[in-house]
Amino acid sequence: MTSARLILHADMDAFYASIEQRDEPSLRGLPVVIGGLGKRGVVSTCSYEARVFGVHSALPTAIARQRCPQAVYLPGRIAHYAAVSAQLRAIFEEFTDLVEPLSLDEAFLDVTGSARLFGSGEHMARRLQDRVAEELRLGVSVGVASNKFVAKVASDREKPRGITVVPRGGEAAFLAPLPVRSLWGVGPATAERLTALGVHTVGQLADFEHARLCAALGDGLAAHVSALARGRDDRPVIVDREAKSIGRETTFEDDLVERASCHEILLRLAEDVGRRLRAAGLRAHTVRLKLRHPPFVTLSRQVRLDQASDDELQIYREAQALFDAARPSRRPVRLLGVTAADLRPASEGRQAELFGAAADTRGAAVREALDAVRVRFGASSVRRAGTGADTDPEAPGAS
Repeated sequence: MTSARLILHADMDAFYASIEQRDEPSLRGLPVVIGGLGKRGVVSTCSYEARVFGVHSALPTAIARQRCPQAVYLPGRIAHYAAVSAQLRAIFEEFTDLVEPLSLDEAFLDVTGSARLFGSGEHMARRLQDRVAEELRLGVSVGVASNKFVAKVASDREKPRGITVVPRGGEAAFLAPLPVRSLWGVGPATAERLTALGVHTVGQLADFEHARLCAALGDGLAAHVSALARGRDDRPVIVDREAKSIGRETTFEDDLVERASCHEILLRLAEDVGRRLRAAGLRAHTVRLKLRHPPFVTLSRQVRLDQASDDELQIYREAQALFDAARPSRRPVRLLGVTAADLRPASEGRQAELFGAAADTRGAAVREALDAVRVRFGASSVRRAGTGADTDPEAPGAS
């Protein structure tokens, strides 16, 4: 019996090479190869333009140069790719909290509980593609299925920028034509044993006599591959529950120019971050600002606090100072973001200043009262007084 879950597998298209082509317009449309450049180097990944020449990951770079001498060969910038991956993870978490990263460029998303908000699995996949294209200017392929294995196989079906939906109940039929090497756990040795039995496709394996399969592979492996061949995979999406940061950002349909309007947005973002910190029982030692000027010039700044805090006013003041230092002129602003990082449990406490203890206690009481109102009446039901600018991160055009 198939699972009632709804799983997406999102797999970025030629992630590293696409980032390089995005960041350097002169590389667009050219074959780009990322990897070791020495005599013993191997290809990490390459653009689709290079793949038509037979270049692929794990290929020795020397052979890649023979097959595609006109390609641009780059050593790669793993720290930069990791930073883009963090942005990607934030997009995934707009759809669900149940995200299981497999690597920098792919992840499982359990969106079972998101259907009422976002619609069908296919609709969510398209919205996810749109968000990645809008925010990162990159492509992603998405598989939609009732379980992790089938979703992962599906995401590879229509690359690049493809969406493949496997309907519930159609898992076995979808997998049937594929070679047995498509199954997790079927390596060269196992595939050779299956070939000796006359089993070449997943469909043939699904129909094969179980007793003979157990005799050839052993009970455990036989049960595993038989279940996969029938499209059954009960493994849950495993989430790293330890939050590394809490942030919020918004993109404006119309660029902001007025400094007061930008400050107003920063206050609203800081309020949301502070509220979420307190709800999670966390405090932050670092405040980060994200600032984007049109068309796609993105700046990041951060400051470390002397003491960890969950106070949105302190977060706002730090973000405001970072913003004013990063944007001294009236350059238009396309996006603003505020993030609290270097998190620790609020139960660890903080060192109180002798004459500031009473004020800190009063501030905590105010924050607790505001949070109680927001829980009952909604996040936007009460707000701190700001600059008076009529700009709202929740307004149409914000994201």
